[in-house]
Amino acid sequence: MAQVHRLSQEQARRITLRAQLLGRPRPDDVLATLRHLTRLQLDPTAVVAPSADLVLWSRIGDDYDPRELEDLLAQQRVVDLRGFAVPAEDVALWRAEMAAWPGPGELRPWQERLAGWVEANDESRREVLDRLRTDGPLPTSALTTRFAVRWTSSGWNDDRSLRRLLDLLVQRGEVAAAGREGREALWDLAERVYLDQAPVPLEEAWSERARRTLVSLGLDRQRSGAAALGAPPGEPAVVEGLRGRWRVDPAALARADEPLAGRTVLLSPLDAVVKDRRRLADLFAFDYVLEMYKPAASRRWGYWALPVLDGERLVGKVDATADRRGGVLHVDAVHEDVPFDADLRGRVETEVERLAAWLGLAPAQR
Repeated sequence: MAQVHRLSQEQARRITLRAQLLGRPRPDDVLATLRHLTRLQLDPTAVVAPSADLVLWSRIGDDYDPRELEDLLAQQRVVDLRGFAVPAEDVALWRAEMAAWPGPGELRPWQERLAGWVEANDESRREVLDRLRTDGPLPTSALTTRFAVRWTSSGWNDDRSLRRLLDLLVQRGEVAAAGREGREALWDLAERVYLDQAPVPLEEAWSERARRTLVSLGLDRQRSGAAALGAPPGEPAVVEGLRGRWRVDPAALARADEPLAGRTVLLSPLDAVVKDRRRLADLFAFDYVLEMYKPAASRRWGYWALPVLDGERLVGKVDATADRRGGVLHVDAVHEDVPFDADLRGRVETEVERLAAWLGLAPAQR
């Protein structure tokens, strides 16, 4: 039986932040950074900057140029897989899952509904694939088709049958995102976008994806479900004062007692450090949620508030807006989760100035 590692919360935070490349020295290569982080969410919200660019800037620093990620996507060395930028070679870890769509083994009711809807609209599916084969890549607006059964749901996907079909064809490995034309996504046959690679067998692929995710996080709660079939990645751990079973990357343990050579960093709201709210509250005692989907009157911190990391602590949020027409980065509020002394306030102000300069904007006077 594997040894159970006993970690203090301080050690757990150091393991997490080092794994997420938020110490020193900084990484300096975009593709290598993406390979380590495993994927970046390609959310286009640009209130400050798109999330993927903020994540890379927070790691690499001011030398990061967003055109580097754009070029990697254009060269298909990085691909858009279900809304995430992933290294092109990693698609092999998803191919068996695509082939087994809507899932291996006995299907759940929701999987049967998806399969039934695609089958009912097989003529539309074939029409989309034929059009892409002849004229792709094409924007969504060029892929008009009639649906035998329209997509309905209780939410925002109602009457969005074409977009839902494209999403499912991506999951099936038949269609792939192939860039953008302005703000509109382009689509093409997956065989023209993805590398010609043999798929990694399903359970082996799940295991490898779970292993890479744990390496990128350093420490995480033990997962259940498909991603945890077979032996879970890493080694078992408990964290002082926290409930539950954890898994730790054994390679991260060697430096757990070593203080982090930390930095003051403004994080994307979709950063892996903050996206899992339960893990965030457990490890950092930090309360945060992305509020862009809330009514304005219900927001506590702002539409796209940036969590503030200072060394080994998350200390607050910066509610900022990039006014590109006016050439200014507005700071609408700085929320202090801990009282800011003069030194901490100065570090945060310096980081805001760095962000503004990287964006080519001037920091607004407060």
